[in-house]
Formats: sequence, C-alpha cells, structure tokens
Amino acid sequence: MSIWFQQPTLEVCQYLNQGIKRSGTLMQTLGIEIHEIGDSYLSAKMEAKPRIHNPLGMVHGGANVALAETVASYAANFAVDFDKYYCVGQEISASHLKAVKKGILIATTTPLHIGKRSSVWHVEVCNNKHEVTCIARMTAAVVERHPKKSPMIEVETAKVY
Repeated sequence: MSIWFQQPTLEVCQYLNQGIKRSGTLMQTLGIEIHEIGDSYLSAKMEAKPRIHNPLGMVHGGANVALAETVASYAANFAVDFDKYYCVGQEISASHLKAVKKGILIATTTPLHIGKRSSVWHVEVCNNKHEVTCIARMTAAVVERHPKKSPMIEVETAKVY
C-alpha cells in the first residue's frame, strides 16, 4: 500500500529541483537528485566530490544533512494533499558514521509517523558499498496553505501533477 497522497514521479522531482521561481536551489548546487520512488520510500543521490568536502577531504557533515533533509522533505510533501498543505523541515538530527571521500551517496527515507500536523522520517545514507555512512531523523511540519497569504507557493499543481 502506497503512503503517497499523489504518486510522485521523477519528472515532478526534477521540476521541483529548479525551485518555485525556476531560479535554482540548494539541491542543484549540491547535485542532489531524487532517483528512486517506491510505495513507502524515496531515495536521492549525491556525488561525493570536492565541492561538498570539508577541509580534510571528506564529505562535509552539512552536505549529508542537506541530502537527508532534501529526501525527507520531498517525501513529506508527497504524503500530503499538496493543494491544501505543504511541509517544511522543523527538526533534523544526524549521526555521521563513516567518512566518504568519493563515489555516490544514496539517501533513502521511510516514514516513522505521518500525521495531520507533522510527519517524522528516518533517513539512511549509504556509500557505493551499501555501507551506512549517516543516519538521520527529520520532523516535518504540515502547514495549511492560505493562497492569499502565502506568496511562497506559486506552483500550478496541474503542471506538477
């Protein structure tokens, strides 16, 4: 059974990665892309290259957290009626378990809780060897849309879905 309110597609994710005003996003800057969608999970990938390294030459912890929050935020938004609500990250915690210098990182998120006012997402980040390099948990706030008050969302959902 699917957890998605409306089934997400990779095309929708690519569209959203450009930003609401089509002016770019952190996801584009870091090279984060949603690459797999299942009935109860979402996965994103990011290449571990020098532009996301810390001074010691390994993936910066903040890049891991950005990857984790991206995949969890996308999942949270696909799990609600996007015409009436949107989700924003409210809290995130991460444990960095193994250093990564190169290769592709894959972050996969699954829900721990999907409620009316919040959702909680578990994220595992793995390296090319399928070893867990970071685990995170993100809480998303579910925010009701007020079209006349919210200039944030200008997406025509008909174009997105």
